[in-house]
Amino acid sequence: MNALQSPSPADKRFINPDTTMDAVSLRVGDLDLMSTYYQNALALTPIEERSRGTEVHRVLGRGEVPMVRFIHTPGLPGVDQHEAGLYHTAFLFDDAPSLAATVYRAAQDARTQFTGSSDHLVSEAFYFTDPEGNGIELYTDRPREKWEYRDGQIAMDTVYLDPNEYLRRHLTQEVFDVAPALAGRVGHVHLQVGDVPTARSFYVDAIGFEPTFSGFPTALFASAGGYHHHVAMNTWNSRGAGPRAVRLGLGDVSVTVPDRADLDALASRLRRQGVQFGDDGRAIVTHDPWGTQVTVMIAGMTADELLSR
Repeated sequence: MNALQSPSPADKRFINPDTTMDAVSLRVGDLDLMSTYYQNALALTPIEERSRGTEVHRVLGRGEVPMVRFIHTPGLPGVDQHEAGLYHTAFLFDDAPSLAATVYRAAQDARTQFTGSSDHLVSEAFYFTDPEGNGIELYTDRPREKWEYRDGQIAMDTVYLDPNEYLRRHLTQEVFDVAPALAGRVGHVHLQVGDVPTARSFYVDAIGFEPTFSGFPTALFASAGGYHHHVAMNTWNSRGAGPRAVRLGLGDVSVTVPDRADLDALASRLRRQGVQFGDDGRAIVTHDPWGTQVTVMIAGMTADELLSR
């Protein structure tokens, strides 16, 4: 089958093909625990920190690339795995050795919970849960020219991937030692929602992601520019969930677009769908039907700017 046709930047029905994901914000109860876990297990380094009232905001990443922002809000209830919110944050690595080095680090941390590994045809992925119950995916993509397409959609599957064999083939001491300096970024965000049709109305019709895989009724995958997915939505644990309670866990899903014209197009889609939003010129902030905050911002925002939001 032919590859998906990426929408042109002038196609205002969809978000710009050059859209990417940015740092996910997590509300955390124990800032030091979560920071040291992500530093040790995922080889992230602190980039910037700021106090805002009673909250402390801390950004971690690799190099100057923010990958997660912690918002220290102790006293909130813990993550509820059956509510709408985060299924996992997916951190993307450039190659198999870099992924293997990070997977090994995560597996060696006594605070981590390994939950599985899969070959998804378009990617190879390993899954963990952090100390406060937030899902994590560590993955690398197969070359796009090797992706297959069926009935106009990207072919994806869940095939067992032997983690020990993967590490034997790809892990080296050299790469492990330099892991914190190797590139990493947020590749996609997978969400729990109450129902898929409502999620599609928001993330496809309003935000503008293009569906890439909808082969079963309990999940939807969507992206910009023909990627396998930048966002996914499922009801596997959260079917029928209503609006989210205020608790620890997902605070914000951040999306980056090239320029102001993309925000103008987004504002038009949101108005047509009757979705309320705020616009400060550099970013649009809105909420999905379950109360998950989504921020779409112009590319080039620094960690300092991220902390000021």
